[in-house]
Amino acid sequence: MTQRLLDPDLADAARHLILTCRISSADDPVRYRAVLRGRREITDFFRTELGWTLHIHDVGGMVRLHKRRDDVPGDRGPRLQRRSGRGELAPAQVLVLAALVCEQLWRRPRISLRELLQSVAQVCAAEAPTGRLPAFRIVAADGVSKREAQAARANIVDAIKLLQVDGEIGVDADLDRAVTDENAEVFITADRDSLANKFASLSPTLLSLSDRAPSQHVATLTAVSLPDAEPDAVAQRQASVEGRRLTALRRVADDPAADPEDDPNPVGYLATSTGRERALNIAAALGLVASVRRDWWEITDPTGTASDSDFPQGRKTERQGALALVSHLPHHDASEVTADEITTLFQEIRRDMPRWAAGYAEQLPVLARAAAAELVTAGLLRVTGDEDRWQITPGVHLWRVRARQGQPARPGRHRSEDDSDPREGTA
Repeated sequence: MTQRLLDPDLADAARHLILTCRISSADDPVRYRAVLRGRREITDFFRTELGWTLHIHDVGGMVRLHKRRDDVPGDRGPRLQRRSGRGELAPAQVLVLAALVCEQLWRRPRISLRELLQSVAQVCAAEAPTGRLPAFRIVAADGVSKREAQAARANIVDAIKLLQVDGEIGVDADLDRAVTDENAEVFITADRDSLANKFASLSPTLLSLSDRAPSQHVATLTAVSLPDAEPDAVAQRQASVEGRRLTALRRVADDPAADPEDDPNPVGYLATSTGRERALNIAAALGLVASVRRDWWEITDPTGTASDSDFPQGRKTERQGALALVSHLPHHDASEVTADEITTLFQEIRRDMPRWAAGYAEQLPVLARAAAAELVTAGLLRVTGDEDRWQITPGVHLWRVRARQGQPARPGRHRSEDDSDPREGTA
């Protein structure tokens, strides 16, 4: 099989699209021009290798990648931007409100926040008794507390911010003020073409999602046609060679790890010579690095473009705890590890380095869960349904961790010459 390498600038744009799914000419002109220069090459690459559609909207100056995955990662999705930190995943109510905002803006491309609140509240009031839409009450009256009304306004402001970050809409005033000030004047504008290009799935009405079990919704929404969305067609598509190929290759391009045995067939696609070669070619074309074992694939991006995870970098205590856990897991006797076992490990570390994790001295179980969450994000642990138990993946055998003591700081007001500072391990 011939290896297809993308131009370095085009590979950088492709990695950025894998993470954000969009490139704007206004916000990122360099990558946008790179995509325009290689539009046929990058469009064909996503379509033939990963089954993803790339749309280039010349009028709006927007490139959008529509990723279709039957196995949607649970830790992905729009994040609410806060002043500090990575931001939490947007809850379901905010995502529902974002869709309702798009619906209203499609009808009225320029609307005030007050009118938008009223319109969305009316739609929710009509559907809330059926359970199809959440209750959305924005006025503190008739049994609605001021706190509940303010929380509803905060949710729709978060939904508007998500659309604003996506480049779908424009806002002419401070949205945060509108949460507490009911009289704040804010106008929202949108472009109908941009809104139309935001959604790649078929109409939920045509798909009759309300008549299907929730477990079937993702597979239904990722179908490319109405016949392909039927349960029998979905099962046939997923079990076919093409379906297995796309599932495996999408994980290599989109996830920090891939399990060759996570396949309905006795021999997984990545375990075959053809699948292995094709997956390695895709990783090389994107500029990713794949560390491969017979039972595990670990995928990293040296540039940090394709993922917003920076493991193992960082000096925070939770990351140090995760690295300490990584050094222990290859020698763990069981296939799973519990929060109690991690806590015991941290207690042993603190006996040797009593100043490490001093802030968690009385809350080591909290640190244990935070460290495990770091490794879940990195693909080194899997959730099991029990919040205090995790499955160990073969990826832990690809890591070597070395812990070292940092150089003591100069004697000063808050530190003596005998003080030492334990630093995180390096992988």
